[in-house]
Amino acid sequence: MAREVVLNAKMRRTGICGAAETILVDRDVAAALLPDVCEALLAAGGEIRGDEAVRAAVPAATKASSADWAAEYLDAIISIRVVDDIRSAIAHVAEYGSGHTDSIVTNDASAAEQFLRSVDSAIVLHNASTQFADGGEFGMGAEIGIATGRVHARGPVGVEQLTSYKYIVRGKGQVRP
Repeated sequence: MAREVVLNAKMRRTGICGAAETILVDRDVAAALLPDVCEALLAAGGEIRGDEAVRAAVPAATKASSADWAAEYLDAIISIRVVDDIRSAIAHVAEYGSGHTDSIVTNDASAAEQFLRSVDSAIVLHNASTQFADGGEFGMGAEIGIATGRVHARGPVGVEQLTSYKYIVRGKGQVRP
């Protein structure tokens, strides 16, 4: 049944900020996972750019350049890399990620927690689509934008997230020692 679900999958809104751009696959499951996932992506009209391991498993994949790992394609293109472990995946995201949205798909609760704690992105998800990265999904109403900076609003931005504070201090000549 799982293979049937994967092969019947369709691409959804590849031109939005929550679209998946890179897939990192653990080496321990790559042989079992890559053929079905890549077959579904190719059947849906997608282009795959992969590392050596991906290209060995999926001849239709083209060689990924170093720029591909940080690319925001906004198109039916995805880069796929095989990583040795969760630490390698987190290091890849730290080096190449946008700081916007990252998701881990795993049944390993320990790996999921490590990912969620370690990845410095506005939104991190476990076993959920990156397309949940939307202000409306977070109950913010209409989304005005998205921010990946580390100061002020971060993540989906609605009206309340644009609020700034003004501190008024009234003194009588005080100074700091």
